[in-house]
Amino acid sequence: MRGLAAGNWKMNGTGDSLSEIEALLAQHPAPACDVLICPPATLLARMAAAVQGSGLKVGGQDCHAAASGAHTGDISAAMLVDAGAGHVILGHSERRADHRESDAVVAAKVTAAQAAGLMTIVCVGETEAERDAGRTLDIIASQIDGSLPEGTDAARLVIAYEPVWAIGTGRTPTNEQIVEVHEALRRQLQDRFGTAEIALLYGGSVKPSNAAEIFALPDVNGALVGGASLKASDFGAIIAALEAAA
Repeated sequence: MRGLAAGNWKMNGTGDSLSEIEALLAQHPAPACDVLICPPATLLARMAAAVQGSGLKVGGQDCHAAASGAHTGDISAAMLVDAGAGHVILGHSERRADHRESDAVVAAKVTAAQAAGLMTIVCVGETEAERDAGRTLDIIASQIDGSLPEGTDAARLVIAYEPVWAIGTGRTPTNEQIVEVHEALRRQLQDRFGTAEIALLYGGSVKPSNAAEIFALPDVNGALVGGASLKASDFGAIIAALEAAA
């Protein structure tokens, strides 16, 4: 499968930030891997227009489980598609923590997103306390079971492992820790869906200095990148590392 470099801009970026996308397109006009940017909703339509006809894709950072209705401030999956998105991130640890999103809430969003035709990037990951307690694999398995509803389309599914304690901290798990989780994810997904073609991304302080080493690990098919995706120079270097690993 093709590698995927996915950038999550989180609550960052205004119209001026589109210049970073122009610079990224100049660096990678025809990337040898899939490249995705998930900007804040205010930039989604403008970014989709800016990358039209290129190899860069855009996506949303979240969607509501309902198709429409009285949900002030929320965005439906159909609205993301209408704005030009082809992907959506669901179950990010910041959504799970800041908005108290349970596995059941994430599962409902997966159903809605896939029904709208979106590729769903579902995030799982343990806290530092859970890691220290030796519960990492149990937590990951439980999140996969609870966050992927019956009827999940494996062809529209990407899984991102993001250890909560590594996001934005500069800390990265050891290679052995990343491999252990990704191997466990591969087994669980293959047992459930009967395919090894579901991309597994690593997310958690991925940067140019460690990207090549991470992409060389087995069962790592790309990365979900936070802060380093905001600058074309940094994200471009990560994309180049993923291309070289192919």
